[in-house]
Amino acid sequence: MKENKNKVCPVESAGALDNPLRRFLQNPEKILKPYLKENDKALDLGCGPGFFSIEMAKIVGEKGKVISADLQDGMLEKVKKKIFGTNLEQRIILYKCKSNKIGLKEKVDFILAFFMIHEVPDQDKMFNELKEILTKAGKLLIVEPNFHVSKKAFSEMIIKLEKLGFKVIEKPKMLFCRSVLLIL
Repeated sequence: MKENKNKVCPVESAGALDNPLRRFLQNPEKILKPYLKENDKALDLGCGPGFFSIEMAKIVGEKGKVISADLQDGMLEKVKKKIFGTNLEQRIILYKCKSNKIGLKEKVDFILAFFMIHEVPDQDKMFNELKEILTKAGKLLIVEPNFHVSKKAFSEMIIKLEKLGFKVIEKPKMLFCRSVLLIL
């Protein structure tokens, strides 16, 4: 995942990613609850200001873990400030991705890639890395904005993932989004 200053959502725009209207349109609990369970280890890839990380940490409970991963220190700092002094501080691990790869060594049960795949220049490399990170029974939820990602481009992405051994198990309906849930 090479950092691309022209494509990666800047820290200065974090407020747009974390506002009440978004919570109404993209309710994190409603989106994540069907796929995450207590004690899971989850990865919020491209976590931004932690819009989904916080809810993920609540769902996985005290014995679960959420790795909030981002390229930008500023985004991780926003998550850190949100969880400081709360019980979520013990559940959320802040992780800075490398400039050209995720670089995570541990396995996870669930990966959320929300509105970030289209920002990655070398998607094939990233998809191979996601395959290595995901546990055998793990799930990958990809959600892309339909105003950035065409139906054709999204279908081509799914084909790439299937060639790597991923299997589509659901295409959840979300407003203004294209989404897919995959397993290995």
